[in-house]
Amino acid sequence: VQLQASGGGLVQAGGSLRLSCVVSGRTPGTFGMGWFRRAPGKERERVAAISWSGISTYYKDSVKGRFTISRTNAKNTTFLQMNGLKPEDTAVYSCALNRGPRLAVSSWEYDYWGQGTLVTVSS
Repeated sequence: VQLQASGGGLVQAGGSLRLSCVVSGRTPGTFGMGWFRRAPGKERERVAAISWSGISTYYKDSVKGRFTISRTNAKNTTFLQMNGLKPEDTAVYSCALNRGPRLAVSSWEYDYWGQGTLVTVSS
């Protein structure tokens, strides 16, 4: 299973970016997806997650109301729409997959990880 994240870039504070994560290879029948980020000098943190059906979602408190996670299973793609970006959102963003239909709570529950895409928000 391979995960490829894209869509990062440089944006001014208040701007928007849309990250994409495409899953390919021998994908599980059902899987949840998550977006994580790691800022320089900080621990990795979970930003958002979504179940296979898309009905259940999770957001880190600091991104609620600004970020939206969604997915299209037909294309094995998960998105993270990021609006109202702030300098503190600057980080490398990575996507991850957990087998099964539910969304995963902890990073250790994820089975596959993609390479990151850098998001830089200037003030």
